Amino acid sequence: MDERPEERNVLGGLLEPCGTDPMTGFFRDGCCSTGPTDQGSHTLCAVVTEEFLAHQRSIGNDLSTPLPEYRFPGLVPGDRWCVTARNWLQAHLDGAAAPLVLASTNAKALELVPLEVLLRYRIDVPDTPEELDG
Repeated sequence: MDERPEERNVLGGLLEPCGTDPMTGFFRDGCCSTGPTDQGSHTLCAVVTEEFLAHQRSIGNDLSTPLPEYRFPGLVPGDRWCVTARNWLQAHLDGAAAPLVLASTNAKALELVPLEVLLRYRIDVPDTPEELDG
């Protein structure tokens, strides 16, 4: 049973899943949930790009190489992954930030990254075609 309370996204709604293929999240539950043990604040649901992955390698955060001991498969462009707020913000400042799924980005990210910045990278897609016209 999940002991963590319901978490909110940066838009004020319930935190939605980020990705399950590969299985993401600090807790490897598919969500960008966080808690006291998540020192890196893995709260932003990013759709990684080659530019973002290269940037992360350049700052010492290799997201491409698998690390099975941490249940980390290694990422390829297009994967959704809960990235740390600090490293994503550094990528933003360096012009290499990945797009974000805001419905799946934890409100805790707002402690480091302003909503105005997050909104610039929003790529959320409605759940149904009818919502496109809404």
